[in-house]
Amino acid sequence: MNQGGYERHEFRRAILKSIVEAQLLRVLVLGGDGYLGWPTALHLSDRGHETAVLDNFARRRYDEELGVQSLVAIEDLDVRAAAWKEVSGKEIPVFTGDLLDADFVYDVLRDFAPDAVVHFAEQRAAPYSMIDREHAVYTQHNNVVGTLNLLFAIAETNPDIHLVKLGTMGEYGTPNIDIEEGWLDVEHNGRKDRVLYPKRPGSFYHLSKVHDSHNMEFACRVWGLRATDLNQGVVYGQRTPQTALDPRLATRFDYDAVFGTVLNRFVIQAVLGLPLTVYGTGGQTRGLIDIRDTVECIRLAVENPAETGEFRVFNQMTESMSVKEIAELVAEHFPGPVQIEHLDNPRVEKPEHYYNVKHTGLIELGLKPHLLSDTLIESMFPVVEENKHRVEPDKMLPRVNWTRAKN
Repeated sequence: MNQGGYERHEFRRAILKSIVEAQLLRVLVLGGDGYLGWPTALHLSDRGHETAVLDNFARRRYDEELGVQSLVAIEDLDVRAAAWKEVSGKEIPVFTGDLLDADFVYDVLRDFAPDAVVHFAEQRAAPYSMIDREHAVYTQHNNVVGTLNLLFAIAETNPDIHLVKLGTMGEYGTPNIDIEEGWLDVEHNGRKDRVLYPKRPGSFYHLSKVHDSHNMEFACRVWGLRATDLNQGVVYGQRTPQTALDPRLATRFDYDAVFGTVLNRFVIQAVLGLPLTVYGTGGQTRGLIDIRDTVECIRLAVENPAETGEFRVFNQMTESMSVKEIAELVAEHFPGPVQIEHLDNPRVEKPEHYYNVKHTGLIELGLKPHLLSDTLIESMFPVVEENKHRVEPDKMLPRVNWTRAKN
């Protein structure tokens, strides 16, 4: 290659490099010590985004309150961050504080100056919110006020920050019509409009998420903020490509009756040789998503932001199954005998219902979903087998009754 050709080649390389670097963002992950927040931070950092995490460690305190622990032992956040730097060479700064402290939220946004904020920092368990009045009030105050502080902080420090908020499919409930992606086109008395999809949540936790959604839509419409609301299904799995690099990078695996998922419970029961406990008939249908798909969905949302003034909603799920079907799938793929047992349902929900969810937005952005049947064999059964000595079977028994109001 002659000198002129070499210089043109290097110039093109420099241009391409600048284009790639221009797409890299500063991302602040709230709730970055949690089950999903931590692997999300690793995934974004691994893709080259300058990533920081914020947490008040409330999730660890819930374990202390309930006398439970993650099936997989997890390190302190500072240890995790140091391990990631050792493994990857990349730093993840840690901010310690509470979204209920408005001054702290403003200070962090000014200090780190993120392009995007990923918001996991809420009490996330429906059963926890239904324990009694105290837990219901705590959940709604913590979730709604914390998110309001964040919206005001974004509006006043940099309205161009893209907020990516983790909502839940539970906001919708189980309507007898198709569930659209956040919005519904309606015709009434000869007139048409586009409105937020009607919500009928099933717990005080899910109600807090509905309040968040309405507050976010209002802030986008009135203040011109940009936000993506990810209505997420039940997440399963415990390993991502990044957490698998070092045991110190592991994330949680919750199985107790308050914070654990039905799928985690079934997998543990299968490995321990216990009956899979299905609540009621098992006809309750849920949207599901692999943890690897969750972190990828967030990356796609961060890298493809909503427009100024847009409240964008994606339904973040890849499969839907009834509880009975989940139990049968676990039994089918477990290499041993499995029994299924039905218990009275402590929740107030329809035993059978219509469930058809539109979830095309993230697929159109490039999501390539994993399937539950593959994840069970690849990682979930092995993770439980490795850690079964830490299981306390009595912690899986139902502890919260939806039908009684308690002070």
